[in-house]
Amino acid sequence: MPSIELLLTFSLACILLSLSPGPSNLYIMARSLSQGHQAGIAAAGGLAIGSLTYVVATALGLAAVFKYSPLAYIGLKLAGAAYLVYLGFQYLRAKPADIDTPKPLRHLSVPTIFRQSLVVELTNPKTALFFLAFLPQFVRDDAGSVTSQLLVLGLVYALIALCCDLLVAMLSHKLGKWLAGHSSFAYWQDKLSGGILLALAAFIVGEELQNTSQTS
Repeated sequence: MPSIELLLTFSLACILLSLSPGPSNLYIMARSLSQGHQAGIAAAGGLAIGSLTYVVATALGLAAVFKYSPLAYIGLKLAGAAYLVYLGFQYLRAKPADIDTPKPLRHLSVPTIFRQSLVVELTNPKTALFFLAFLPQFVRDDAGSVTSQLLVLGLVYALIALCCDLLVAMLSHKLGKWLAGHSSFAYWQDKLSGGILLALAAFIVGEELQNTSQTS
């Protein structure tokens, strides 16, 4: 199991990334504004189930790689760090822009919104890439089963993301007005998120280099 300190660090990173204004948040906000908070909750639920599916698939796949080829796992971990660097620079390069209140969407039933959100999340390759890059960075060799660690981290991330999405759904009206009047929030939130991803990537690379030097 991951240590308490590691889980706290991981949770903080998840909260900041989940609260960063992005397509999922804006989609949930639009659904809530169009049909009420129940529609927003349905959208958040569909996205959460999709994320959990990726969590299980990622945990089982990465655990198999770690078991049969630790060297390949290290390579995958470093590749993930490189992807986090890429994401970090994308955040840092984001330009300030006005955030308009999302326009109303076509009226759909709550079950349809749930299914639509689930399909959107499952067919989003960026979700799979993010889990492959993000979760292994917090796995430690001395913390027990790799599968258990990945599942715990993934579940924590999915739960935090769901809570943030539900908050957006419940406060969509006020939040939409506030964001429209404070466009700089998204800009500085992106900078903070980008800095966290870059720092995490640098820490992982440094840790792997240190481990390599100690074993050589």
